[in-house]
Amino acid sequence: MRKRLFTGVLVATMAAASLVSTTAASTAATAKIDYSKCTSLVSCGGMDALVKAAQKEGKLNVITLPRDWANYGEAMDLFSKAFGIKITDDNPDGSSAYEIQTVKTAPASKVPDAVDVGITYGADNSNLFAPYKVQNWKDITPTYKDASGRWYGDYAGVIALSYDTSIAKAPTSFNDLKDPAFKNQVAIGGDPSGAQEALMSVFAANLANGGTTANAQNGIDYFKALKDSGNFVTALANGQNFLAGAYKVSFSWSFNGPGAVATAAKAGKTLKYVIPSDAVIKGTPYIMAIPFNAPHPAAARLWTEFLYSENKGKGSMNLGSVKGLTGSKIFSSINGGQNIWIAGGALPIEYDAMVAKGTNAAAPAGYAIPAGAKIVTPSPADQDAAKALLKAQWPAIAGN
Repeated sequence: MRKRLFTGVLVATMAAASLVSTTAASTAATAKIDYSKCTSLVSCGGMDALVKAAQKEGKLNVITLPRDWANYGEAMDLFSKAFGIKITDDNPDGSSAYEIQTVKTAPASKVPDAVDVGITYGADNSNLFAPYKVQNWKDITPTYKDASGRWYGDYAGVIALSYDTSIAKAPTSFNDLKDPAFKNQVAIGGDPSGAQEALMSVFAANLANGGTTANAQNGIDYFKALKDSGNFVTALANGQNFLAGAYKVSFSWSFNGPGAVATAAKAGKTLKYVIPSDAVIKGTPYIMAIPFNAPHPAAARLWTEFLYSENKGKGSMNLGSVKGLTGSKIFSSINGGQNIWIAGGALPIEYDAMVAKGTNAAAPAGYAIPAGAKIVTPSPADQDAAKALLKAQWPAIAGN
């Protein structure tokens, strides 16, 4: 009895010592991880280690993410609530060009931890981004990811007409907007040589006026004619200007619809979205990338893993307490970013893989593409050519 007791005590003592040793080794190993250089969840020490490191940083810098854009408000709220990380969103109504410029020139603490930009802005600046491959790397369409993991597509949308239902005539096409009934009512979401949504709006107008993706001149001429007729206004198409009455009609990604409609309703405005009957332009996906100089590298990687996760779980409104849960358990219990984007009217990059696995959430109703419409997507080369034309011609159109 006594010998067995002592043996048990010895074994227990050795096991405890081993556990302490293993835990200490694990903690030491985690402490040695350089999160600015880890290239996958495995090299970041796993989800528990990544969450701990991100929580220790405590902050995440994002940039140009309107809350009603692709349901980003919910994504930010859920991430912050689940992991206790404070998010700072710089210039929500900015452009892809602004994001890249900020990566290059902002003070170290103000550099974004992740960017969400038009594909040409990411691909053309891949030297700014750190390679990192998310867990669901294999589910990302090969066409839209850098082989080394410096950038990858996240979601796409279709250009829609957004309008205040108080106007006398409801537009259903680009051709409708030539009508004098739309005088001083039509705006666009920025400079199309620097803002992806505006660029695709020009491509949609181009298609509606007989152009091809290889040459966007017809689209540029369309906006010039709208300006000459007095229908086009130079106010930036954003929520603030819409509520102020600066314009009534704009061109918008379909994935802006659910959030924008809800926001407008709170302000007493009724906003409607419709896919134009004469042009269905589906954009190349926006892309996600982590800058080399991200000031919160662990939070940057956790944010990216979150946005590319496919979970069906809890949202920010029903999350409840996560006290005592490990990082991996928190991560697996919440809605994944891919489904958050779907709920916002976007088509996430992993959509086809999710449908095959049955992990996709239901998309919102009311954003149907017209029956029989041909869906067109300008290539990155088409976009570069259009931007060259726009840089030369758009200033004269946008000028007062």
